[in-house]
Amino acid sequence: MRDIRVATVQFRHAAGDKAYNFGCIRHFVTEAARARVEMIAFPEMCLTGYWHVRKLARAAFEALAEPVPDGPSTRDLLDLSREHGMTIGAGLLERAPDGGVYDAYVVAMPDGTWAVHRKLHVFEHPNICAGNRYTVFDTPHGCRVGVLICYDNNIVENARATALLGAEILLAPHQTGGCNSVSPRGMKPIDPAVWAHRHEDPAACEAELCGPKGRAWLMRWLPSRAHDNGMFLLFSNGIGPDDDEIRTGNAMVLDPYGDVIAESRALGDDMVVADLDASVLPTSSGRRWLRARRPELYESLTRPTGQEQETRRVRFGE
Repeated sequence: MRDIRVATVQFRHAAGDKAYNFGCIRHFVTEAARARVEMIAFPEMCLTGYWHVRKLARAAFEALAEPVPDGPSTRDLLDLSREHGMTIGAGLLERAPDGGVYDAYVVAMPDGTWAVHRKLHVFEHPNICAGNRYTVFDTPHGCRVGVLICYDNNIVENARATALLGAEILLAPHQTGGCNSVSPRGMKPIDPAVWAHRHEDPAACEAELCGPKGRAWLMRWLPSRAHDNGMFLLFSNGIGPDDDEIRTGNAMVLDPYGDVIAESRALGDDMVVADLDASVLPTSSGRRWLRARRPELYESLTRPTGQEQETRRVRFGE
């Protein structure tokens, strides 16, 4: 890996309005190009909208999806990538050749190549399909990149598997914070009144978004994904109302020691830029620990325990 300047974005998408959402992406890519950014990450399903899809009838849900790479959104991302010489990651619903619909993340690269990750742990709609592979690829910028979408990052094995496939940078697009977790000490909804009065009392709103319903929850575990596996991590997220929940933003870039090197506390759309120092990778704790692994001991990790459940049941306590 070589040194590279990256950016990650938080923005409030419009449900089902791909033209508006792509306009937001174009705006931030243009701003990032002025800052000489080479790679930028946008949130999960930011092109199609996210939380409203759970209420859609099957036909409407499937109509929102597009093929990759031949759909209009992927073509637009590839054009934008070539225009600015920038690798761009953004989330949407993908319609596969067999008709299945996936929560997917497209990464468009300026040489015309592309990658797509299908979310492994899905719950967004009764008819959504789960991905079945990891996504790690080389970029024209001299770095190897992996993608894990939102809930994928909750499962420690996914981050480790991605690192073992050689990922140096992990793109971690989310729509999180403010979720009504079934865990008594998990996330809880953001107070809508605090959000509504964010301009009159920004300190109260920042405290809400950065407390245990948002940033503080992330900081319990997100840095460990970077630290334990020796990867840079680009966390992107929604911000503000998303159907009946309020996303908490907190876009951030973490280094392979799990330290936050750039982040946003903005109460609205925002972008953060960071320079990744490739020299810290080889001797980072996680990268060194990977070399001390003893795979012959890990058979139990691939053996079912009988307690496994579909993500939807775990997520909603069904």
